[in-house]
Amino acid sequence: MEKKFKDGVYPVMLTPFTEDDQVDYEALGKLVDWYIDAGAAGLFAVCQSSEMFCLSREERVSIARFVAERADKRAAVIASGHISDSLEDQAEELNAIAETGADAVILLTNRLAEESQSDEIWLENLKYLLERLPKDIPLGFYECPYPYKRILSPKLLKWCADTGRFYFLKDTSCDITDIKEKLKVIHGTQLKLFNANSATLLESLELGASGYSGVMANFHPEIYSWLTDHFRDQPQRARLWNDFLTVASFIECRAYPVNAKYYQMKIGNFNSLQTRTKSKDLLDDTGRKEMEQLDRLTTWFKKTLAMQSCQKETSTSAPGKA
Repeated sequence: MEKKFKDGVYPVMLTPFTEDDQVDYEALGKLVDWYIDAGAAGLFAVCQSSEMFCLSREERVSIARFVAERADKRAAVIASGHISDSLEDQAEELNAIAETGADAVILLTNRLAEESQSDEIWLENLKYLLERLPKDIPLGFYECPYPYKRILSPKLLKWCADTGRFYFLKDTSCDITDIKEKLKVIHGTQLKLFNANSATLLESLELGASGYSGVMANFHPEIYSWLTDHFRDQPQRARLWNDFLTVASFIECRAYPVNAKYYQMKIGNFNSLQTRTKSKDLLDDTGRKEMEQLDRLTTWFKKTLAMQSCQKETSTSAPGKA
């Protein structure tokens, strides 16, 4: 089962809508292909970037099934859609996602207990759900920031890893000390940690994290793919790219996901800026210019580093002087 979840990049997928607010499956198909062509190891469907809290249960299930079928084993597909408050409804949601063909079902850590409740209550609620989910479906966790962020403690994470049922953790702690402790307790298990934060990404990879699963893979997934593939054999370039990715990630604070949909329109994947979580009017003229400038800067960086790579290879392979 471990082979399904390769190290690398797992973009948190957007949901394209038509102007009349229906899921645009033609655009969704283009998006799936775009991620995979950019080197994504897997796809995280029906997550917060997918606007899952504003999707009906039927839409969540339909999107997960569509993505799994479109990916067609070219990349692993993990999916959540786990948004209800009651444990009974959560069990129904998770079982419905499990039947879509997704390779793993992802639980939101903040759905298993209220913010004020203890880890003990959280664990009892998890046990309740585990009894009601198929034993053969791989599971994972997402430390979703909404409606509140619940970061898993190393102790809880170890218990989960030891069950043998969990394979994926989307870490949103943005704290390298926390990540380091988590990596220690899951070492030697099948559970893999994927960092959502660009600033700590390179260091987390060096410590043993398996890859990236974050918002910015909706803008330049190929760079994250390169970084996760080459951080060991090209450390200086990896540092430069990680520095760029960190600064570029500030764009996330600027009307996301509307700006991401604007970018997807610019490259021909989406047909509309329509979203259900934010007004598309939030992306003003300045916001559009910011996206266009980021795109130009990304293109320049990629060309410059590619030229440097070619020059280095030519220099290395050239015959030496006598």
